[in-house]
Amino acid sequence: MNKFKAWIIAARFRTLPLSISGIFIGTALANLRGFEDSIIFSLCILTTVAFQITSNFANDYGDGLKGTDSEDRVGPKRALQSGILTKKELKFGILISILVCLVLSLLLIYVAFGLDNITYPIIFLILAGLSVWAAIKYTMGDSPYGYKGLGDLFVFIFFGLLGVLGSLFLYSNTIYLSAILPAFAIGLLCVGVLNLNNLRDIISDKNHGKNTLVVKMGFKNGKKYHYVLLIISFLCMIFFSVIAIQSYFKLFFFIAYIPIFIHLRKVYKTKVPAKLDTELKKLALSTFLLSLLFYIAVNYFS
Repeated sequence: MNKFKAWIIAARFRTLPLSISGIFIGTALANLRGFEDSIIFSLCILTTVAFQITSNFANDYGDGLKGTDSEDRVGPKRALQSGILTKKELKFGILISILVCLVLSLLLIYVAFGLDNITYPIIFLILAGLSVWAAIKYTMGDSPYGYKGLGDLFVFIFFGLLGVLGSLFLYSNTIYLSAILPAFAIGLLCVGVLNLNNLRDIISDKNHGKNTLVVKMGFKNGKKYHYVLLIISFLCMIFFSVIAIQSYFKLFFFIAYIPIFIHLRKVYKTKVPAKLDTELKKLALSTFLLSLLFYIAVNYFS
């Protein structure tokens, strides 16, 4: 296998649509209040993709080093585990991707705020630094938080709250209260994707000391937790629609919840963890579909 294809595998491109879902929602919320900026939108997408690829490289490195990505895991092969990239190569890739993240973050902050008010740039620089830290520390280091059952919390914060409300603030320099509801909705769906991954990998994770929430609560309770995440997400979007959306025509984005609830039925009926692998793509793409339809509804339907 050539090195280019190896890096494509390590970047895990199938995770990227989910990572930018919060940006589409945050942008739509800004547009709903009359704030638009194509440059900010483009930089938000690029920056978020860079952070996600950094996280994917780091996860591949951390799990590979700890032996979690062993032969008994289910799902796509990993770069370090399969030997297509060495530890040295992957570590270098992580450093380069961190540099790209920081450069894009600086550009985005400058375009959004300029240099007149230094307070907002400083706050977002700190958030960018925390995002890099979160991407790296999920599986890397002596005490990765992903091995302590804290991955769900961090995904909710960074994919949901920061992704949606942070991008909204970049456009508008403000956050309005009702925006918290779609931020929660996307955050919970992203946690659902992680939870599904952990349900699938429960046996391998338990064998290698990766104490995810699913490992701690067990497979059956992990499934119940999954139902709660997705149903509360749905309720959040309903409440937001009642509060903020005036036109019934805009509500077609709820179509995205049809495959999500079909997915829930599949999870309910599944007894073998490995059989949940195909559901990961379905839930991730349904979440992206929700964000895309929401963006279209806000911008193109009166």
